[in-house]
Amino acid sequence: MGGPGCGKGTQCENMAAKYGFCHVGLGELLREEANQATVRGQQIRDIMLKGLLVPTGVILDMVSDNMLSRPESKGFLIDGFPRELNQAKEFERIVGRSPNIVIVFDCSTETMIHRVLLRGQKGHREDDAEDVVRQRLETHYTLCEPILAFYQQKNLLRNILAEDAAENIFAKCCSVIDSLQ
Repeated sequence: MGGPGCGKGTQCENMAAKYGFCHVGLGELLREEANQATVRGQQIRDIMLKGLLVPTGVILDMVSDNMLSRPESKGFLIDGFPRELNQAKEFERIVGRSPNIVIVFDCSTETMIHRVLLRGQKGHREDDAEDVVRQRLETHYTLCEPILAFYQQKNLLRNILAEDAAENIFAKCCSVIDSLQ
């Protein structure tokens, strides 16, 4: 978990490669769906361009479909999820258990905005414009506190300071994963 630009996608890709996990990037799934010439795709695109959240039912369907399509995976890293408390609770109800761990990437707002704007220049993502990023951050901060409290009560949270270079953050991620095994 973490705000846009905190590095969760990059670190999940690295951890998936090292540990053989399946990386489910919610943002990527949403962007793929938003690019489809369907009613649902257009609805998701409109919501994302406003920096708002896609409804929980749609999110849960997309995440569970993606996971069910990969039964051979050793495990899953779901980045950018949950985005609201109801998603966390519903996911646990559907899956039948809590996640093994929830890594939270702590990063300053300034760092996240800077990273997202750089990413937007390279990748030409419509949702990486500064006004949309600021709205996404506001939405993230408003909704993440109850989720963090929910997982803290279950002793699942592991915070990682994500201001450092990517390889240093990855080393911290590996320490967290290795401590579970």
